Amino acid sequence: MKRLILLLTFAGHQVYAQDDLLSELEKKSDDTEYAFATFKGTRVINGFSVETKGKGELEFIFAHRFGTLNEGSYTLWGLDDSFVRLGLEYGLTDRLGIGLGRTSIDNTIDSYLRYKLFRQSKGTSSFPFTITVAGTINYKTPSTKGEALTSEDRIAYVGQLNLARKFSSKFSAQLTPMIVHRNTVEQSYENNDDAALAFAARYKVTKSVSVSGEYNYRLSPHTDSPYFDAIGFGVDIETGGHVFQLVFTNTRGMFDRWVVAETSGDFFDGDIHFGFNITRVFQIGKRK
Repeated sequence: MKRLILLLTFAGHQVYAQDDLLSELEKKSDDTEYAFATFKGTRVINGFSVETKGKGELEFIFAHRFGTLNEGSYTLWGLDDSFVRLGLEYGLTDRLGIGLGRTSIDNTIDSYLRYKLFRQSKGTSSFPFTITVAGTINYKTPSTKGEALTSEDRIAYVGQLNLARKFSSKFSAQLTPMIVHRNTVEQSYENNDDAALAFAARYKVTKSVSVSGEYNYRLSPHTDSPYFDAIGFGVDIETGGHVFQLVFTNTRGMFDRWVVAETSGDFFDGDIHFGFNITRVFQIGKRK
């Protein structure tokens, strides 16, 4: 009986040792490496990047646009004008984020959900791109002038898919198909539904400085539309816990509805807004 107990005990230890060894071998065989920092923040310039915040991270974005440079010295080349967006994004998980913002243009409130479907990786489990999906609701709050619009009239919806690849430690690019639906528009020159394809790229110049560009190509503008494709360029400067971005763009809107469907400035005619984005991240929740 004692020999049987000893035999069973020895066999149990052998099985446990084998399972433990197999587990270690599986860990070593899974050499998957994931791309990180494809873009530095959740925004490229005016639009979303593929990046989401980690679980428990809160990102604060202060975005500012001045008037156009071609206004001349009377407005100090646009510096007398001011358009501001204050925004927050919180990481519910490492892939799922929720956001809220308020822009001085049209007193618009925007809220959104974003989810990272896939991550670019190489090794045992490889995938060529990082893909993030986003859904946004914009609400234009009533003005004191008593506009004859219902609450439903003031709502717009945006759906988009951000697809990006980090080609090297310095260069990243992104493609974003999106659609904007506005419940109420001026039918003589606006569409209820506008589709666009956004192109964006980032190049890291030094450890703390990078340059980025963004172009929103409208796929279905109204034949009498007075609006233009939104274009933007930026210089990102990392300063400790902050990212400071200098921006040059022909759109004063800092939310998707305006960027895609209501950009009134012609970049090539000098309707360029100088501005900046300041980003700060706080860890307010526990990570795993």
